[in-house]
Amino acid sequence: MEPLSHRGLPRLSWIDTLYSNFSYGADDYDGEGNEEQKVPPEGSETMPYIDESPTMSPQLSARSQGGGDGILPTPPEGLGPAVEAGKGLEMRKLVLSGFLASEEIYINQLEALLLPMKPLKATATTSQPVLTIQQIETIFYKIQDIYEIHKEFYDNLCPKVQQWDSQVTLGHLFQKLASQLGVYKAFVDNYKIALETAEKCSQSNNQFQKISEELKVKAPKDSKDSHTSITMEALLYKPIDRVTRSTLVLHDLLKHTPVDHPDYPLLQDALRISQNFLSSINEDIDPRRTAVTTPKGETRQLVKDGFLVEMAESSRKLRHVFLFTDVLLCAKLKKTSVGKHQQYDCKWYIPLADLVFPSPEESEPSPQVHPFPDHELEDMKMKISALKSEIQKERANKGQSRAIERLKKKMFENEFLLLLNSPTIPFRIHNRNGKSYLFLLSSDYERSEWREAIQKLQKKDLQAFVLSSVELQVLTGSCFKLRTVHNIPVTSNKDDDEAPGLYGFLHVIVHSAKGFKQSANLYCTLEVDSFGYFVSKAKTRVFRDTTEPQWNEEFEIELEGSQSLRILCYEKCYDKTKVNKDNNEIVDKIMGKGQIQLDPQTVQTKNWHMDVIEMNGIKVEFSMKFTSRDMSLKRTPSKKQTGVFGVKISVVTKRERSKVPYIVRQCVEEVEKRGIEEIGIYRISGVATDIQALKAVFDANNKDVLVMLSDMDINAIAGTLKLYFRELPEPLLTDRLYPAFMEGIALSDPAAKENCMMHLLRTLPDPNLITFLFLLEHLKRVAEKEPINKMSLHNLATVFGPTLLRPSEVESKGHLTSASDIWSHDVMAQVQVLLYYLQHPPISFAELKRNTLYFSTDV
Repeated sequence: MEPLSHRGLPRLSWIDTLYSNFSYGADDYDGEGNEEQKVPPEGSETMPYIDESPTMSPQLSARSQGGGDGILPTPPEGLGPAVEAGKGLEMRKLVLSGFLASEEIYINQLEALLLPMKPLKATATTSQPVLTIQQIETIFYKIQDIYEIHKEFYDNLCPKVQQWDSQVTLGHLFQKLASQLGVYKAFVDNYKIALETAEKCSQSNNQFQKISEELKVKAPKDSKDSHTSITMEALLYKPIDRVTRSTLVLHDLLKHTPVDHPDYPLLQDALRISQNFLSSINEDIDPRRTAVTTPKGETRQLVKDGFLVEMAESSRKLRHVFLFTDVLLCAKLKKTSVGKHQQYDCKWYIPLADLVFPSPEESEPSPQVHPFPDHELEDMKMKISALKSEIQKERANKGQSRAIERLKKKMFENEFLLLLNSPTIPFRIHNRNGKSYLFLLSSDYERSEWREAIQKLQKKDLQAFVLSSVELQVLTGSCFKLRTVHNIPVTSNKDDDEAPGLYGFLHVIVHSAKGFKQSANLYCTLEVDSFGYFVSKAKTRVFRDTTEPQWNEEFEIELEGSQSLRILCYEKCYDKTKVNKDNNEIVDKIMGKGQIQLDPQTVQTKNWHMDVIEMNGIKVEFSMKFTSRDMSLKRTPSKKQTGVFGVKISVVTKRERSKVPYIVRQCVEEVEKRGIEEIGIYRISGVATDIQALKAVFDANNKDVLVMLSDMDINAIAGTLKLYFRELPEPLLTDRLYPAFMEGIALSDPAAKENCMMHLLRTLPDPNLITFLFLLEHLKRVAEKEPINKMSLHNLATVFGPTLLRPSEVESKGHLTSASDIWSHDVMAQVQVLLYYLQHPPISFAELKRNTLYFSTDV
């Protein structure tokens, strides 16, 4: 069992287990979002109860005594996970003490496993052997080596923890332990055959059956019991569990080790080795804990499960999808009355032998998927952020737990709706004997994971079958116990003390990639998590016909409570026949994908942090640094008034003798000429180095600017235009009028709002007003192409609202509270102001100036 300090960890795939932490939610709702009575599973505490039957995990349940894995001691009252040096070192000691206790238990378990090995070997050469030498070596393979490694580690670690000193160094011990993981790889490779051999020997030999059913594990020194009984099968699983546990401990140790401590780089290295090891064996391991026995006595493994949005009867339904070794099962939680055990209801299943992925050109067009209006999704985000702020305030003021729970429930409802309605990427599967099914996903990463997992299983010799109603009942009944993802992936399911994620801007430079077997046209996309799901945020240019692309492109990605960055590497397909009928896009092939955690301590330095992500033998090199939202809110006037960036718009238009700055006219013209049908124009980041080059040319008033514009990537030109408005020393809609715009957009009466919003436009200085109206008409023309470029008025308002309205630093000082507050209130209002004008019938400068006000007030 994992320590209580990791309570709420769902049993995800090994590497996910390190970081995922949901504890509130999925079981409250059925797949359509209807609330259900919350019933704790039988015998559950905060962790899910793990069955001890042989087809389940051979791990001990939370209630088992002594023989279970060690539980971390409860930290003394008042000692939270603070990272101040003193408390951090104290937490270090607590983490190590708990780990040492569990290491003692683990060594005792290995000893118990080795105990029958010697007498069994002794009888193997007699006339009445219990097992043959080969059987003994298969069952106990590498156990002796693992025991010796951990005994040495324990003997060296124990005195250091017992004679604790804040300066004690022990990183080298963990580094050495990690370097010996090759022994575990050998153990894992043999694990399945060891289990099968032990099982066969038990069935054919009563003597061995008795031995393997009750092995005696010595209890820890301070335990009341002298020993506990445990099966050989359960003990053989312990080494597999141990690597995950050690990696979790390394993660905790690093969190509470000061960066300047000599242990820090050693622990970092040990964690890197351990994580790489886990991800390398993650796909191969076949633990018995995910098995279910069919009525015919066959073993069926659960390989992957998770929540997906299905399009069913033209509406979106949240489903829990289970991928077994030979079948894909789509289920939803049944509604249950109080006191009843929860169960899944099977919606449909497809034997993997009958499952096919229709190629884009073969797939028939989907039932029309109506995307949820962008403004409604943004409204949900605004509500979620506002509720998050309210919950924080309630906690800070020691508010009533009932009020907090009520707010949490509201937040969950909004997050559930967002999760249900935001995905748009189609994932179609087809039963060759009948029906097609359509899921909608938020990320190509997930689509690729599901597709790869299914295709890997399909390489085996699979038979088609039909499940009887009893077999289907048994299989669906096993889902509740076997599931590895327990809760809907929304932020309200996370523990209260969990890191809230990063708000602000992540700057990423994608340098290069290596490891491709043959030349191809290659590009990368970047995804980050936002409100519990992943979204694509940036895309490099296509590097043509190469095995070693050198992009060296920088992107600025906005983070909304993000904790992970994903990089996907694609081969570009130029074959027009391969058009996906679901979304009219050409399907490119994913060559590799990888994910890293955005660790605030690593990322929140002013310097670039270089890293490599490994994916299917491909290595992508990238650098990143983070700018918090309050830093990115600054508008810094330029010291050189001869340029255009950071210079007042009135100064630029006067100098140029123009009504609209030259930079704005040229960028708009270029976007309308060749970027108006570009998917995600103004949303997808341009390459930062290209943007900086264009900025320098415009600032220098260089004659080559038109040539440069015609050659430049269109996203870089769009990015230059956004940067120009963002760097104005005061916003286009002015600091002076900002409070009035905020009040005007909040008015409920449409006539009053119209009057106020038009009056505010009239009050703008002429250069600001003419430029604003010019930009407004351009953005409306971009939105007319929404079916092709996927940029609605609301999308454009989200991109440009803060750029055109966000006050300069002096003005904004009074507004700022926390990063998420800024996001939830000010930014959303800025978006609404621009959206109001975008949705308004055409506004003419002459008409505005001619019309008089119904009322006259100073703003």
